[in-house]
This record gives sequence, C-alpha cells and structure tokens, in this order.
Amino acid sequence: MIISKQEFLVRAQLEHETLEAWIHEEWLIPGASAGEVTFSDADIARAQLIKDLKSDLGVNDEGVGVILNLVDQVHGMRRVLTELLRSLRSRA
Repeated sequence: MIISKQEFLVRAQLEHETLEAWIHEEWLIPGASAGEVTFSDADIARAQLIKDLKSDLGVNDEGVGVILNLVDQVHGMRRVLTELLRSLRSRA
C-alpha cells in the first residue's frame, strides 16, 4: 500500500525532522508518485525497526546504518534464493 508523507508520519509516529534525517542517512528511501514523496507499509516496518534499535536497544546512528545494511543484504539473498529455487523447480 502506498501512503503519503503525512500519513507515514502519523502511522510511524515520527516528527518531520526525524524523517528528513533518516532519509538523509538513506535509512528510508521514499518513492515518488505524481511528484510527491510516498512510502509503503514496508517503510513503516523499517521505521519501527529503526526506532526499536535506537530507543529500546540503544544502538547509535553508525550501528543503525550497519544493521540496516545487513538486513537489506539478507532480504536480497532471500530474493536470489527464491528465484534460484523457482528456476530449479521449473527444470525438474
């Protein structure tokens, strides 16, 4: 589901300045639709992860960047493995 920036701020319970900082750090990468910044449900989940890392676990900004990079790598590997399994199954 695609949502507006304002709806994202409300649903993620973030301040505008915090969101802008996270976009600047590339922790969140919004989409664009009709010239406006948009977000998805996955972005809300990612924002919650960032909040948990910073608030609940006390991870500093550098650590958040490293963790998000690792999470992205894991998701990328899952996609590759899924495609590989699909390809192998179609050959059988």
